[in-house]
Amino acid sequence: MAALLRSARVLRLAWPCASLRQYGVAPQQQGVSKDEASIGLRTKQAQQFDWALAKLDSSVRRTGRVTKTLLLRIFHDICRTGYPSGNQALLLLRSCGSLLPEMPLAERTELAHRIWDKLQELGMSISGHELLHPLPVLCDNFSLVLEQSVISQVTYQRLIAAYCQEGDIEGASKILGFMKSKDLPITEAVFNSLVSGHAHAGDMGSAEGILSVMKGAGIEPGPDTYLALLSAYAEKGDIAKIKLTLETVDNTDTSLMDRDLMQVVFSLAKAGYEQHVPEVVERMRHERGYVPDAMNLCLSLITQGREDTALTVLKTFPSLQVESENGEVPDLGNFFLRHCVNMEKPAEKLIKYSRELKDAKLHSGPLQFTLYCAVEANKTRLAMELMTDMKAEGLPIRPHFFWPLLTHHQRDKNIPGILEVLRGMQQLEVMPDVETYSNYVVPAFPNMDAARAALQVKRGHTDIAIRLIVAALIYINMSFCSLTVSSPTFPATDLSVFRGSLISGFKRLISKSVWSFSLFPAENVAYFLYNLIDSMTEGEVQAKEEKLRQYFAQLKSLNVFIPVTIYRGIRNILDAYHVPELIKDVITLVDSKESIKGRFVVLETRLAELRAEGKPVSAVLKQLIQALCAEEKLERALEIKAQFEQDMVVGAYAVLINLCSRHDNADEAMNLKRELARKDSHVALDATKYLALVRVLSKHGRLEEAIDMLKEMKEKDVVLNDSVVTQLFHVLNAAAMKGDVATVQRLQDTTFALGLVKPTANLCSPLISAHLESGNYSGALEAAMECHQQYNQLPRIHDIICGLVEKGEMETLQKAMDFISQERGEMTMLYDLFFAFMQTRRYKEARKIIETPGLRARPGRLQWFAEKCIANNQMEALENMVDVTEKLFECDRDEMYHYLLRLCRNNDWRKAEAVWTKMQEENVIPREKTLRLLANILKSSGQVVPFDVPEVRLIHTRLSVVTVPSLAFNLLKDADKKGVVLGPAPYDGVIRSLLAAGSLEDAMAVREIAISHIPGFKLSDMASSLLIITQVKRNEVKDAMAHLKTMLQLDQVPSQLAITRLVQGLGSHGDVHGIEEVEGLVKALGTSLNLSRMVFLNNTVLAHIKNGDVDRAVESLETLYTQGGDTAHTSSVAFVFRKVIEENNDAALDKLSAMAERLANHFALYRPATDLFMQYLEAGRVEEAKFMLQRCAAIAEQREILLSYMTKAAQEPGQVNKIKTMKELVPDFVDKETLYSYLMKCYGLDKDLASAKALHDQVQQEGMQPDELFLKRLAVLYRDAGEAAPFQEPPESFKFYAEKLREKTKAQTASADD
Repeated sequence: MAALLRSARVLRLAWPCASLRQYGVAPQQQGVSKDEASIGLRTKQAQQFDWALAKLDSSVRRTGRVTKTLLLRIFHDICRTGYPSGNQALLLLRSCGSLLPEMPLAERTELAHRIWDKLQELGMSISGHELLHPLPVLCDNFSLVLEQSVISQVTYQRLIAAYCQEGDIEGASKILGFMKSKDLPITEAVFNSLVSGHAHAGDMGSAEGILSVMKGAGIEPGPDTYLALLSAYAEKGDIAKIKLTLETVDNTDTSLMDRDLMQVVFSLAKAGYEQHVPEVVERMRHERGYVPDAMNLCLSLITQGREDTALTVLKTFPSLQVESENGEVPDLGNFFLRHCVNMEKPAEKLIKYSRELKDAKLHSGPLQFTLYCAVEANKTRLAMELMTDMKAEGLPIRPHFFWPLLTHHQRDKNIPGILEVLRGMQQLEVMPDVETYSNYVVPAFPNMDAARAALQVKRGHTDIAIRLIVAALIYINMSFCSLTVSSPTFPATDLSVFRGSLISGFKRLISKSVWSFSLFPAENVAYFLYNLIDSMTEGEVQAKEEKLRQYFAQLKSLNVFIPVTIYRGIRNILDAYHVPELIKDVITLVDSKESIKGRFVVLETRLAELRAEGKPVSAVLKQLIQALCAEEKLERALEIKAQFEQDMVVGAYAVLINLCSRHDNADEAMNLKRELARKDSHVALDATKYLALVRVLSKHGRLEEAIDMLKEMKEKDVVLNDSVVTQLFHVLNAAAMKGDVATVQRLQDTTFALGLVKPTANLCSPLISAHLESGNYSGALEAAMECHQQYNQLPRIHDIICGLVEKGEMETLQKAMDFISQERGEMTMLYDLFFAFMQTRRYKEARKIIETPGLRARPGRLQWFAEKCIANNQMEALENMVDVTEKLFECDRDEMYHYLLRLCRNNDWRKAEAVWTKMQEENVIPREKTLRLLANILKSSGQVVPFDVPEVRLIHTRLSVVTVPSLAFNLLKDADKKGVVLGPAPYDGVIRSLLAAGSLEDAMAVREIAISHIPGFKLSDMASSLLIITQVKRNEVKDAMAHLKTMLQLDQVPSQLAITRLVQGLGSHGDVHGIEEVEGLVKALGTSLNLSRMVFLNNTVLAHIKNGDVDRAVESLETLYTQGGDTAHTSSVAFVFRKVIEENNDAALDKLSAMAERLANHFALYRPATDLFMQYLEAGRVEEAKFMLQRCAAIAEQREILLSYMTKAAQEPGQVNKIKTMKELVPDFVDKETLYSYLMKCYGLDKDLASAKALHDQVQQEGMQPDELFLKRLAVLYRDAGEAAPFQEPPESFKFYAEKLREKTKAQTASADD
């Protein structure tokens, strides 16, 4: 063996770290397999593989293992498609190895074979290369591997490892001989296997000698070599040799990690030498990642029956040696106790371990947690023994401890099991309550007699008998139940529990012919009826339709009536359950005396009535003016304003000012603005209305007043977002198009000087345009130079130079060139002049420029001019540029000709052919994209292509790099014309990108192409979801709804966003039935989308409002908050308020506002009012927010919600005014320290150093000590502005101080709670 090894050529290989990502997954085979039943399924396979790999990889990275539950879930999901891929099979088989420490080896091997057999049964195709990877798992399939795979170096290495694992050195030697005959290198992995092989064969001398052989072959033994030797000693229990070897390792450059020593510990324990384990454990350094590795070691030891050793290792966890900050004992070791329970360790051991953990202060309640694991695993006997011990220790035993045990038996109708649990409860002196009997015991019995016979025979206590009888009668006999409950001896029970049992019993009663209403007072029937229908499933309602109809008729005959609100709730449920026939029976129960309020009267009439009655008219006045402005009725709006001037509010003035500006009525707009200022000098309009005033004033020559508006915007901190900046550009450009240089100059200078916006080339360009429009090129140059000096922007310089060249103003042109050369360099100046000559067709001059000695190609500048020529279809200019740059140093000639060919796309094949000839003459080596473009031009014109172009590979390559969806679409169209067929994945990818860009028609065209080439092609889940989103955006809600149903028929799962957008689209169209249908479809899905019920409710409310039925919308929300349970009280309807405010639907807003006030004042439900208050703030409607706060003062007490709003607002720039406004309205909703911290965060986002300085001064004046995060943000602002901070900047990162502050807040909160 030694001679064989010495004569072999060796090669050192680096060992990769152990991670699931390095599974050695083979690449997918290219091309389309015709044997598979559905080609489109391969796309699903790829997606599932990525999902499964991510799940398993996440588990391994977090814990170093995978669970059997996760593995089987992924296995079942993969099998569900019916066509598992080789990669998926490999992933599953690799996971059946040491990554499953909670399963014994025999079970892991059995699981691997079961997975293998099932995958083969499903027609899995796996290559020989892939078969090599699971060799350590499928060690019995070597003959299969040798028959199906090409023998490679890796194959030989793994076969040697397998032989050595069995101690078969002879077999390993044969493999080594084969490797030598094929001149394959002998790697460190082979030597390591031979160390283990000799040890397993009992020849420790040869095992030790392998190290000398390695050194002779030029390979130094590494950590894995020493680990193999240490494991061999551990299996022999030779602790002396283990210590000696560890000392040897310490004297080398090699080091062993804790994970390596854990393997030695496992080998010692497995071999029965547990007494030596502490000596090895002491050498562990507790490196990073020690805890998850040690956890896996403990699990493996428990699995091997060495739980005592596992406990020894558990006690070494470094994090277990300290208590938490509040002095409580951490609950660590849960995994240990759970796995001991799962491995069915005896109760005596579990009790012993629990006491040891508690005595060592490693766990606060180990016995209780062990009991939890026992009942969860349905181990009744173990649970009883644990509870017996708990009772002996004086720990409380509650009835609900037994519910999980009863649940298992109830599901299986295991009456003996239930009786055993009840006997155990009796032995432990735990009396079952009504809930235990009604929910967990009685439902398992077929009838009342069986329950009595089984449960009451040995019950002598009256209290127990009553509880049992009531629980049983709730299911069997409602009349007798009523009598029993009415008895004064009936024990007290929770109302919600009893109501739930009552409804459950009545649902059973519906299937019988006996009716009794003695339990239902007339005033409670309506609420009970709604809860009854709501608790039934769609199938139950449909199955018992006739019985329910009889019940409704009987209620009618008894003169029982229900309110309209309850009727509507029941109607909605029946609609959703597709049982509309029952609605006519329910409506007969509605009280005929109860009527629904009619539509609101005409606003003007209502306004007159309120004035005549002497009541406030401001709200209705604002609604009327907004309605008139929406219909562009300026004159009538002004008349109404004149009549009710004293009652005008800010919102009414704002819409009137905006309408006057839009109608070019500058005088009236300014009159209104002055009136508003007289009423409230502090009020600010939004930015769009200010700019509308600036536009109309500057248009009519009232420049000073326009400047005043800009100054007022600065004074009142009006923020300009991106859309408003665009509006500002158009205001400036409108003046520029008239050649009004002075106006543009003043407006631009004022805007920049005030700091309303940052100077950009786009905002500076109107000033240049004003000069160019008047033909003053010299003035344009002066203005551009001034912009560069002040703002470092050089707007429209190309247009200026072109104008100077055309006019022949040489002196000014020279001035421009000198300026550009000085400010931006001579190279830039030459290119600017070159492009000006090209643009003005002075090609000779351009050639002279390009021939300047030392001039180099600038690809970016050349591309800019080429794209400009292509966009304007300027073939001559582009052709000349290509020609004159032939000898330009470092010019990419292929790229230049590619620009030319792009202009030849319109079937100008002769020009393209000339370009090709020119390229050949110039000896240009074309890239594939150039050849492809030229080939397309020639083929589209019926010409012969004089070269070969790779088709599919080229298309795949281009699709992989193209980021513009339209370009990808063009690629696929070209491929289709050529008859090139791709796989389903490229088509689906392009469809997704097109849908994400909103190109619905192009996406559907790609789908048709795919279907024509791939029968059975279908969109992926993601693509289908994007299709729904795109259709909703285009108001094609019906098509989106139809596609959702198609998706569900194909067993596809839509994304959460797709469902949300569809429901929102249905709500905006007033389609209540559609929303209910979608909700029903989502409930029927097996996969949870984690969709909040409020998505459906909020949009249903909006749908009612869209339909004009505001009353019904209000009733739906009132029903939610008053009858929806505890969780409904915290449900947010901010989305509804925001949409109503955005649509300026003041009629609906008034009713919703009244509802919010009613819920707050009558029911102490403050969430709706708080939501509305915050939406007013968000919309800038401060007056309405003030009014809301006055009407509902309790809003100020909702500090958590208000603080959450402030936290969210502080995440984005430009929100500081909202926080200030909230503080003004609700002064004590947050402490000053927190407020100032968030204000500084806002100033940091806004880069507002001046305000940040003022805030810092205020904090110091108030004697407060700013936290480190506050100072860090302020210091960064100083640094960014080039100023020195007047204090030392905190050295750590933002994240560090934020976490520190968070921990401080938690500690304060915990202290306050205590």
